[in-house]
Amino acid sequence: MRFISVEDIEQGQYLGRTVYSSNGTVLLSSGVQLTVYMINTLKRIGVTMLYIKDTDFEDIQMDEVLSESTKGQVFREMNELHEAVRSGKEWSTKKVFGGVDALLNDVLNHKDVLLQLTDIRTADNAQYLHAVNVCLISSMIGLNMGLGFSQLKDLAVGALLHDMGKSIPLPEGADEDDMKNHHTWRGFEVLKHKREFNLLIAHTALQHHERMDGSGVPRGLMGEEIHLYPKIVAVANRYDNLIGGGSEGTGRALLPHEACESLMASSEHELDHEVLVEFTRIVSVYPNGTGVRLSTKENGVVVQQHRGLPGRPVIRIIRGSGDDLDVKEIDLAVETTVFIEAVLA
Repeated sequence: MRFISVEDIEQGQYLGRTVYSSNGTVLLSSGVQLTVYMINTLKRIGVTMLYIKDTDFEDIQMDEVLSESTKGQVFREMNELHEAVRSGKEWSTKKVFGGVDALLNDVLNHKDVLLQLTDIRTADNAQYLHAVNVCLISSMIGLNMGLGFSQLKDLAVGALLHDMGKSIPLPEGADEDDMKNHHTWRGFEVLKHKREFNLLIAHTALQHHERMDGSGVPRGLMGEEIHLYPKIVAVANRYDNLIGGGSEGTGRALLPHEACESLMASSEHELDHEVLVEFTRIVSVYPNGTGVRLSTKENGVVVQQHRGLPGRPVIRIIRGSGDDLDVKEIDLAVETTVFIEAVLA
């Protein structure tokens, strides 16, 4: 498979990854042959990058932390929860715990896999995919930082529900500039009344926009005044917003290596340095299937990752066509004088 811009997709190519709706149902299945109508639909619903099948790279393994069943379960539960919150109805904490248990089980079974957040994001599923991604990133960082299972569970629930306040409508005439009306406060007010939840879950939603230098919201906390859980969620939230083109982005979705550089530039003054160090150990900077240009001026595709060296993957370079193919692979963990010069998106 190759990871390419939707603008470069051609009629007749085969989809490499399934596209989901907001409620976890399948919009387009992996393996479907793309038509002009399908390609135009993908563009219309906001897809910018996607995987396509490629015979030259059909052996590329996409190591996934989350199973398709877990993703579908959490998507459905998040959809039900937010619909209930929007309409002022009661919602089940038991279902939230069930989804988090499934997610943490996958994380613990795949703790050595580098995260490659390449699920296809659409305007319809963006809110729920963001929640799942933030939960997944946060859980893996927490695991790396030595949190026990009960701590991981509270962190994961807080991460999954960190933006709940966005689904709570403001009263008519409310002052949007009043920090008490900020989505972090609105989420906190709902979550703190759920007796089944540790109060730290509510504080994770409340504090995830605080910054280490005190420049954050809603209370301007700084440094050690901010709990570890929201420090972790702040990193996960910022990263996923950047690669998704969200509110903390630049108006376009950044590529993973660009987003990582942006995060590291925020170390200490906005984001916690220790959390960022653990983040760099669990995420793939150049996901499998990404086209790259090397410092040797050769173009290739990322085909394999190295745990602990996310910026030094294995690159496959193919020249020629048909029976006259010249294929070689360069392991950047071994070829230390060769570097990735650019990503070919």
